[in-house]
Amino acid sequence: MLAYTVRRILVSIPVLIASTFIVFLVVVDSGDPVANYATSRQPPPSKAAVAAFARHIHADQPVVERYWNWITGVLHGDFGPSVQPNLDIGHDLFSRFQVTVTLVASAMVIALVLAVLFGVFSAIRQYSAADYTITFLGFLFLSMPVFWFAVLLKQAGIWVNNATGSDFLGTIGEKSTYLNNDTLWNEFTDRVGHLVLPTITLALVSFASWTRYTRASMLEVLNSDYVRLARAKGLRRARVMTRHALRTALIPLATVTALDVAIILGGAVITETIFQWHGMGEMLVQAATTLDVYRTMAWLLLSAVIVIGFNLVADLLYAVLDPRIRYD
Repeated sequence: MLAYTVRRILVSIPVLIASTFIVFLVVVDSGDPVANYATSRQPPPSKAAVAAFARHIHADQPVVERYWNWITGVLHGDFGPSVQPNLDIGHDLFSRFQVTVTLVASAMVIALVLAVLFGVFSAIRQYSAADYTITFLGFLFLSMPVFWFAVLLKQAGIWVNNATGSDFLGTIGEKSTYLNNDTLWNEFTDRVGHLVLPTITLALVSFASWTRYTRASMLEVLNSDYVRLARAKGLRRARVMTRHALRTALIPLATVTALDVAIILGGAVITETIFQWHGMGEMLVQAATTLDVYRTMAWLLLSAVIVIGFNLVADLLYAVLDPRIRYD
């Protein structure tokens, strides 16, 4: 497995380089930050100032040279210059990453747990009232746009806070600004309160599709010969379900979870914007608005690494979930 992991990482490097180069061309071609700088300031900057700004963001270089300087700089921890003065893109990216990873990780864990529990229960109780109810809820959440669901939950949170006279369900930001230097417990409960609504938004949308995959996979496994053989041998039902059926049924879920990481990150951008979190989503929106090429590329590079990493983890989990799979 170690040799397989190393091979996958080595194969991922040229894929990452090729994808970032294509995205770099698209981002550079999406707008002219130099022209935006020249026309958006009052009073208008001088020609010398515009030329200095172009040199600062490397806009005076050919595109291929700009990409080479950027990608080699990333290897040394330099993510390039920003159009915003005195902004360290690397420091800004990783500080915002800590905010976003809390939201995304919480949503994925909750969605996975719910998807496994409800998917397995729905498969075992096939065509029952509970199965139809879970199926209806799955399609309901699946059909909800993330932005609409997030706004709906935000309004519900405001209503609950007004009705209860509390502010536990945070609707703005990832924490309250008035709790700086407060007790550790108060800061913890405040962050949990702000995490509830955005997490529900991302978790339920992902849970909806993952439950369907789990149900379909579990039904297929339950009808397989080796599960029937295990039950015929007199093994307990709980052991057959957990050791034989569930492990194999989780393989498709591991695949779709890895593939959905990119979708979840995209959903996090919308969710963070609606709930006004200062995470990677806000960073991408600001970078796109100000035509900040290197700031946009930093977000895309980290997202690409995360997606590739999750796909690698999913491949490795196959051997853990199914002992018949071996990597040479």
